Amino acid sequence: MSAIRNRVSLIGRLGKDPETKAFDNGRQKTSFSLATTEVYKKDGEKQEVTQWHNVVMWGSIAKTAAEYLSKGQEVALEGKLTYRNYDDKEGNTRYITEVVVNDMAMLGKKAS
Repeated sequence: MSAIRNRVSLIGRLGKDPETKAFDNGRQKTSFSLATTEVYKKDGEKQEVTQWHNVVMWGSIAKTAAEYLSKGQEVALEGKLTYRNYDDKEGNTRYITEVVVNDMAMLGKKAS
């Protein structure tokens, strides 16, 4: 039996409009932030905790996201976690965690 070892599923709202970049080889990359919120009760009081995720899409799904998604819209995403790092202008190493999406479902309209 073969198992997918790196898989993540999220349902959340876009924190900003998607940003798209086209490359010389014809590939397209679309990225945005996604907010997921957990609601629970603590001592009888409603609590909310929001997590922010960096989302990246490539190819045809990137084109669809760029055309149809906007800030505040609810989406369901499936993909894998990736990690990368780079050195900033000051020479500090920065680490980034991203969700690279391979499947998406648009769930609702923008939050009002």
